[in-house]
Amino acid sequence: EELENDRYYRRVVYLYLPMQFVILLAGFAIIAGVNPVHWATDLLGITGWASDTFGADLVRQVDLTWYEKGFLALSVAGVQGIGINTAHELGHKKESVERWLSKIALAPTFYGHFYIEHNRGHHVRVATPEDPASSRLGESFYAFWPRTVSGSLTSAWSLEAKRYKRKGTHPFHLGNDVVNAWLMSAALYGTMFGLYGWSIAPYVLITVVAGFSLLEIVNYLEHYGMLRQKVGEKQRYERVLPMHSWNSNNIVTNIFLYHLQRHSDHHANPTRRYQTLRDYEESPVLPTGYAGMIVLAIVPAVWRRVMDPRVEAHFGG
Repeated sequence: EELENDRYYRRVVYLYLPMQFVILLAGFAIIAGVNPVHWATDLLGITGWASDTFGADLVRQVDLTWYEKGFLALSVAGVQGIGINTAHELGHKKESVERWLSKIALAPTFYGHFYIEHNRGHHVRVATPEDPASSRLGESFYAFWPRTVSGSLTSAWSLEAKRYKRKGTHPFHLGNDVVNAWLMSAALYGTMFGLYGWSIAPYVLITVVAGFSLLEIVNYLEHYGMLRQKVGEKQRYERVLPMHSWNSNNIVTNIFLYHLQRHSDHHANPTRRYQTLRDYEESPVLPTGYAGMIVLAIVPAVWRRVMDPRVEAHFGG
């Protein structure tokens, strides 16, 4: 309880957001050919020695080629993809400020609907054929990607549409958490296009798609091959157990991903803060941390050779 209430860990999560947006704005300033420090000092009205020193001497203007801009956009995407994980940690909490911060963290990847689908969709249907974010045995990441991207979007909208149907009205309201999250993204990139021009558009697309694809490749490996059984007279799915999520106690990636790899306890206790997530002996264990598993998932033949025997062994053949 003491660890759960220690606000240090909460501040660590909060601090990610300003750094996330600084990197987004600075990265696209460079892509647009604008010196980000000169741009910031001009915007803030800082002139003279400070502007010249910090603008000219510490950050030199570099004219990038199109492929260098593409690689920079991918680097920015990595930061925004981990921003989705930050949103994941915040979105599960009860405090309204943390829920709003979750949607703000999702804005750069245009994936605000994740806030709804993950909490009210994925956590209910995890490890079942009905869940678009649970990968199936033998399914490659490249087959999983279109299914989860489209399925998560339609599921999120359906969940909010049903909520408004119960209220007796249409779903096109600002209170709709899918609508207001998308509007945040539209406002963010509308501002960036206004500041930097439309030349950044193809690189924005790279950052957005690569950013949410980083989330989806993590989704792919978290429940690969896991399947809850239907039990009882009514044939309802068994409750979510630690055995239905892949775990990893790899120290480095757990530190950088808010213990996301202790996924079994997270599904059993979604509101539990990351610093108190526990390990379970009955959970299937990944051969390495998420960073290594992402590399394996990119090559389906290698992934299946490593993971399929582990799935079969976990379920006793």
